[in-house]
Amino acid sequence: MTNNLPRRPLKALCALALILVLSSCYMPIRFDAEIDINRTGYYDFIFDGYLAKVQLYQDLKDGKIGRDEEAEQVKLIKEDFGRDPAASEFKYYEKGHFHIAYKRSGDLLKTKTMTFFRRNEYILGISYNKNTGQITMLGKSLKRDTKDRLRAAGLDTSGELRLFTDGRVVSHNATSVKPFNSKGPNYKMYTWKIPNLLAPTPVLKIQIHDPQS
Repeated sequence: MTNNLPRRPLKALCALALILVLSSCYMPIRFDAEIDINRTGYYDFIFDGYLAKVQLYQDLKDGKIGRDEEAEQVKLIKEDFGRDPAASEFKYYEKGHFHIAYKRSGDLLKTKTMTFFRRNEYILGISYNKNTGQITMLGKSLKRDTKDRLRAAGLDTSGELRLFTDGRVVSHNATSVKPFNSKGPNYKMYTWKIPNLLAPTPVLKIQIHDPQS
């Protein structure tokens, strides 16, 4: 059967799908982040940087909303982060951009996951899988066309992520690795220098124990 549907509606649907995916998305713009995961599964996570609310940025850029609605949305964003005790130092700047400091600690073998900011606003996460005996650190992954659209809209990301661990790392894509004995014996520092959105998504896996043990 011949498909006689016009191409324009398909493009429009793709654009709509992108808007739906990113409408509630917080995107890191400039940041500095550290994660410490020891071989027993205890972690510390610190994030300090600037985020953007993608849809708010786009609406302001397109002139779809005024100052009153901008102020109302900023209030909602501040309240959103205020509900999480790990978040602090919220400060709004302009065009949907704001600064946030975030710090969280815990035991992954008990909690199983840590997500920054939360599951439906995923930027970076750490998870423990008892079946594999592995802890995985993973940044948010976006498709190339989504990255291209964000950059074309004037949004991009840059920063540095450092992960310290004395655990047995079985895979990673860090840009550099070096010993870091000041944190303790066998510690290493894995660093991801992220120049823009096109950089590979950070990922690292630590083997805590043998599977099912």
